[in-house]
Amino acid sequence: MFLRQDDFATVVRSTPLISIDLIVENARGEFLLGKRLNRPAQGDWFVPGGRVQKDEPLHAAFERLTQAELGLRLPMSTGEFYGVWQHFYDDNFSEEAFSTHYVVLGFRLRVQEGDLQLLDVQHEAYRWMTPAALLASDDVHDNTRAYFMPERQAGVPGL
Repeated sequence: MFLRQDDFATVVRSTPLISIDLIVENARGEFLLGKRLNRPAQGDWFVPGGRVQKDEPLHAAFERLTQAELGLRLPMSTGEFYGVWQHFYDDNFSEEAFSTHYVVLGFRLRVQEGDLQLLDVQHEAYRWMTPAALLASDDVHDNTRAYFMPERQAGVPGL
């Protein structure tokens, strides 16, 4: 469902958004990050993903987002559920001053790097990073680094 910008601003101001993050691993154990073009998190390296639309079943959102973000329409069964996370941002998609709150469903999936058709709609560049490298990087967003923190590896949920 497409919302006019002012209607969407009302939603973002008033309620959390539901999204899916794709924690995409290649055969070398590296993870895909894109440098975000849009706010929030503009200019930071972030895992691919996007919002779930109203009346969209989660399996359909997963397929739509893998197609849009990776160029591969993948069924939800290809991903391993990685937990529920919360992302809080001081800014939003617009020029107005209000925060953004996401409730994020993380899914980890392995892909053949050569099968991807990465688009430049949401990201100005892409790179693959090992967990150690992305944890040490200042330009990887904290919400992405959280997926690789030692606490997460010990089974602590993302809440």
